[in-house]
Amino acid sequence: MSQNAQASDGAPQGINLASLSVPQLRALQTRLTSELEHLTTSHTKLRAAQAKFRDCVRSINDGVTGNEKKGTDGRDEILVPLTSSLYVKGRLTDREKVLVDVGTGFYVEKVCGGGAIFSDTAPKAIAFYDVKIKGLEANLQELEKIVQTKSSQLRIVEETLRQKMLSEGAPQAAAG
Repeated sequence: MSQNAQASDGAPQGINLASLSVPQLRALQTRLTSELEHLTTSHTKLRAAQAKFRDCVRSINDGVTGNEKKGTDGRDEILVPLTSSLYVKGRLTDREKVLVDVGTGFYVEKVCGGGAIFSDTAPKAIAFYDVKIKGLEANLQELEKIVQTKSSQLRIVEETLRQKMLSEGAPQAAAG
């Protein structure tokens, strides 16, 4: 592998790292480290969103389409998730309609019109979440490629910086 910097898509940018000074290499190292941290944080957030959508599908399967026990009034008893770790008892009044979490605290109960994919039935709600999960998986795979490329670039810059510092230190030691 050459010591030319590469763009995030892997195409060479034409920068000869050996021609950069130590401060320039350190600045490039800092920038790449910052970008890598941001990308890693984004990856973690996308994985969390994907897990949330999977939890939504599981909730629909367990609470709406699954067999739950009946309460004394004949309605289905379920556990309603308030957070990822806090649930309260609840009763299902209608198995035919579900609320679909469309993000940022908004829920949709029925078809929005205009060809929207939101639904008021459990199978269509599951299909909605499956599309979201698959879309996030594609984004995650692409992001993983970018993270690998940035990691490789950072290793090359760090190695070049180390070699540069050793070579600049050797003449000073010989002169002293």
